[in-house]
Amino acid sequence: MAPGDIESVSDEPDLYYVDTGMYDVAGYGAVYILDTEQPAVIDTGIGTNRDRILDALDELGVDSLSYILPTHVHLDHAGGAGFLADAFPDAEVLVHDRGVDHLVDPARLIEGTKAAVGDMWSYYTEPKPVPEARIDGLADGDEIDLGDRTLTAHAAPGHAPHQHVFASDGVVFTADAAGIYVDARDEIRVTSPPPQFDVQACLDDVSMIQSLDPDTLCFAHFGPREYDAALLDGYKRGLIEWVEAIRQQRDRYADDEAVIDHFVTNTELTEIWGTEKGWAETRLNVRGVLTALDRGRIDGDSSG
Repeated sequence: MAPGDIESVSDEPDLYYVDTGMYDVAGYGAVYILDTEQPAVIDTGIGTNRDRILDALDELGVDSLSYILPTHVHLDHAGGAGFLADAFPDAEVLVHDRGVDHLVDPARLIEGTKAAVGDMWSYYTEPKPVPEARIDGLADGDEIDLGDRTLTAHAAPGHAPHQHVFASDGVVFTADAAGIYVDARDEIRVTSPPPQFDVQACLDDVSMIQSLDPDTLCFAHFGPREYDAALLDGYKRGLIEWVEAIRQQRDRYADDEAVIDHFVTNTELTEIWGTEKGWAETRLNVRGVLTALDRGRIDGDSSG
């Protein structure tokens, strides 16, 4: 799959996804399009490549949207929300209650993202604010009626407290609650960004997804995969091992920058996504765990 390509989700006649070409990594940014009676998009990319979403909607013959549904307000998921709202003036933006203010006034979101992603900010564009009258908050268990399909929002706060996964008819849109699926290797990689990563809540989120007994997992990165409980069990183990590895290296090195450098030097992510994105992703994820350790969000830690 190449940037701009559209694929259907197996056995789902009204469900498609488009590769936005995020960070110049093929497949990294998957945006889902529901061509239902009340059409919707799930996630919106970083905004920079919004034309690929608009072109996909046009190619599918979707000339209006009822809903724009960022799974959470991290800008790789919500950065395009304001631009899509501008292009589709009848669409309502629905996001976790805690994310509404950030999309209406994204100043703090921009500041935090710049601090988190560093040089990778060059791939972003500043998000367009969503008009307050066009956005509403979602709570755990809320349902979104698309006419011939209903989405249910499930709170998934481990990756970020403003995150929901959406479930419908055996399909679960996982946001980042099930990690980053690497289709080329058929494995899941940990995502643990600062400042709100909570490993126990992440483990609970994965268990929640498993309890929904889905047929298909629609990952926000690299697209859908047939559900496999063992794959998610492996992600749980990966979360625990990742946190423990960082804890051990923090005991070894004198400062956190040395810990980060250790993992950047030894990361395999460069083999998957290239040097720039591989190093950036590693830095981000290590900082998230170090922040969680400082704030006492990890069992056995006495700091914070």
